[in-house]
Amino acid sequence: MRYRTIFAAALAVSFLIGGLLAYQKPFREYPAIEYYSFPLPPDSAEKTEWVFGRLIYPAVVRYARWTMDYPRSDRHFSAALRRLTRVHARSVEQPIDLDDGDDVYNWPFLYGVEVGYWNLTDAQCKKLRDYLLRGGFFMCDDFHGTREWSIFMASMSRVFPDRPVVDLDNRDPIFHTIFDLSDRYQVPGAQFLRTGNVYEHDGFEARWRGIYDDKGRLMVAICHNMDLGDSWEHADNPQYPEKYSALGFRIGVNYVIYSMTH
Repeated sequence: MRYRTIFAAALAVSFLIGGLLAYQKPFREYPAIEYYSFPLPPDSAEKTEWVFGRLIYPAVVRYARWTMDYPRSDRHFSAALRRLTRVHARSVEQPIDLDDGDDVYNWPFLYGVEVGYWNLTDAQCKKLRDYLLRGGFFMCDDFHGTREWSIFMASMSRVFPDRPVVDLDNRDPIFHTIFDLSDRYQVPGAQFLRTGNVYEHDGFEARWRGIYDDKGRLMVAICHNMDLGDSWEHADNPQYPEKYSALGFRIGVNYVIYSMTH
């Protein structure tokens, strides 16, 4: 009887995964701010257990800020996740539009870049809230200072008007899933190579923040006053300091593993 139960459970999981794959949108690419043509890896069509989901969003400016660092950053991170863990990660990212029916529910990890410029509609706020409360995970990054924080919160406070944004304690499990990240430091963007500054605007101090659900699960991981996306994007740039990419990858890996286990 025990083996029948195990077999039935395994069969149910296989049907669930198969169903998710059947309803996922196919891989797609968009024009980007920094890259107009980026070669596809030879295994880009492989079916995998994890995909880097990149949030498409409307911005307060005229051009698509969500494509910053895209797709080089995403693909470098996916390659690092493959190398540093046993997660079977797809080699290419998936741009995800909250207005695209129920597609977002098929991608449990969502990353938003330059959210200091986003401007979500009411419908998008409602969809993102529902996605997160159902078990989705949202990581946002690469926004700096008080002005960009206020623009970010103008949308996030409509996603969760009833839940506070809090600073993450060093003891939080998200900092200890794979790597022990008790000793973190500010990770700058590529502007560091020109200015020598690890900060942008008045974002002098890196802030790791988040929003929890009623069970204590971190749903939103907020990386303010840092640029992990650039640390992934420029990991193969000999001018960009290795220590920043090393920490950037470790933070991202911990966040992914947390999202898959909590």
